[in-house]
Amino acid sequence: MENNLKKVDIIFEVDDKCTPLEVLDKTLKRSADDIILDLIDSGLKGRGGAGFPTGLKWKFTRNETGDVKYVICNADEGEPGTFKDREILDRVPEKIFAGMTICGYVVGAKEGYIYLRGEYNFLLKNLMKKLEDFNNALKKRNIDFRIYFKSGSGAYVCGEESALFESMEGKRGEPRNKPPYPTVAGYNSKPTVINNVETLVYTTMICHMGPEKFKALGTSDSRGSKVFSVSGDTPIPGIYELELGMPLHEFVNEFGDGDTKAVQVGGASGHCVPRKKFNDTIIGFEGIPTGGSMMIFNSSRSMYNVLHDYLEFFTEESCGQCTPCRVGCQQLLKGIEAVKRGERPPAYLDDLKKLTGTMKIAAKCGLGQSVGNPFNSIIDNFREEIIY
Repeated sequence: MENNLKKVDIIFEVDDKCTPLEVLDKTLKRSADDIILDLIDSGLKGRGGAGFPTGLKWKFTRNETGDVKYVICNADEGEPGTFKDREILDRVPEKIFAGMTICGYVVGAKEGYIYLRGEYNFLLKNLMKKLEDFNNALKKRNIDFRIYFKSGSGAYVCGEESALFESMEGKRGEPRNKPPYPTVAGYNSKPTVINNVETLVYTTMICHMGPEKFKALGTSDSRGSKVFSVSGDTPIPGIYELELGMPLHEFVNEFGDGDTKAVQVGGASGHCVPRKKFNDTIIGFEGIPTGGSMMIFNSSRSMYNVLHDYLEFFTEESCGQCTPCRVGCQQLLKGIEAVKRGERPPAYLDDLKKLTGTMKIAAKCGLGQSVGNPFNSIIDNFREEIIY
């Protein structure tokens, strides 16, 4: 079958003729309003999975009053199956630094922080050297903005923005009530822009190449490209930058092993798509959005074991603050175990699906709200593997 999958090289491209500092020099000569308009025009949406328009987030923060504002890079890459940010941090950190500095200029912030996943601390020695060079370059340019690192503590829930703020402030990493949103009251209760690693790199590159080139990629609903972490039953695992809006069957033709029966789109908290839906599924905001993880499963895999592993993970990583998530994750795990042992009838799976509906409405943050994504998609499409 013909494959039209388009590979792109924006994130990792190294242009000796135009370094991130040179992009920064060029960009800071423009007005903050023009930069925001370019980001809005580009159609860039947050690459962490939620997909909030980046230009609007910066605009809202810029419009907030107050002398103290912050720029935060969420580098707490804890989603199972995702490992792209680690590579970006290792290979092109200056693009992240430049994106944060541009954001600081636009919104009026003087400090930026990179919240680095604790398991990535092995990168710190190299990152700190490059950051020192970058901060020194900012000083020489009389740019009043400095970037610092803060190390995470290993909690999955700290990938949620408000729990990340709590962790940065030295508190237990637990999600806050919303509103207020970070653009109004984020880190230290001050207006804050928080973007993930990939989003900040794309802001740098849009400032370099212009919004037109970026939005020429992808679709009207999913502009630009995206970096994907490809793992599982594939002969070519790794990190690939691809256009958004691609049909899943094209992805499988490129990365599958000829016996792909399912693809978990978006990591453990994403959707599991069966073979029969490959042709009808779009990878993008008009279909199934993803933070970047694409886990491929072939016929040798037990989808019961896959779901069991996910639920064990969520049960372990739930912060325990809200009852729907704390108890719900436990009951989903115990429920499929009971069905598998024959202690509960197959119809009990439908009761568990109702529980995920309650969790989606009542859980405090995205952890509990998203557990139903893998649970329902696996139950609906591989029920026979759960029962027998």
